[in-house]
Amino acid sequence: MLTESSLILVCLIPAPRDLEIARLLGWYRIPLRTAPKVVAVDYLAFYQPSAFGVRGSRIEYIAEVHGHELTTRAELLKDEADHPRAKEEYYKIQVGGLEKLKEPILAGKWKRITFLYTTGEYLLKAKTLNDLVVDGDERQVLWRSLRERAENAQLYKTDLPEADLPPDVLMALLGIKEPEGVYETAAAKEEEW
Repeated sequence: MLTESSLILVCLIPAPRDLEIARLLGWYRIPLRTAPKVVAVDYLAFYQPSAFGVRGSRIEYIAEVHGHELTTRAELLKDEADHPRAKEEYYKIQVGGLEKLKEPILAGKWKRITFLYTTGEYLLKAKTLNDLVVDGDERQVLWRSLRERAENAQLYKTDLPEADLPPDVLMALLGIKEPEGVYETAAAKEEEW
């Protein structure tokens, strides 16, 4: 649920097809090479450029973020295997259902945008993109929240108990039938590096 303290990443949704992917398949992509520093936010707000025709130059939809992973463009868009950037890495941001804003947030004097961080408080009051810009003391709070989110997103969490299993038991559990000597040789080679 969107709250005043929700962290929001305003992002460009390049074409209507991309909005349909977010709506139907539940994900949005960001090239790693141009990605903002933090993608672990609460919501994405989709800026629609002129490619949307009369519905361009505005934000009409937001979506809750459920997680993200790193993959390639080819894995995301299997019908574009020959694309020049097919092998490049992309963030795949998993999103919930699109939520239409009561009133769209218009571009105003802004015509180009890639990424902008804001909060739920600013989004709920905004009439134009300029109204989304967090400034003053609140800007420091926003950056501190983003920094904390980035640090927490990098932590690896698991619910699995730690277990010290002998290699033969672990191999049996995993269904591995290779002789033990193969692993010993590989381990010895790794120690050489």
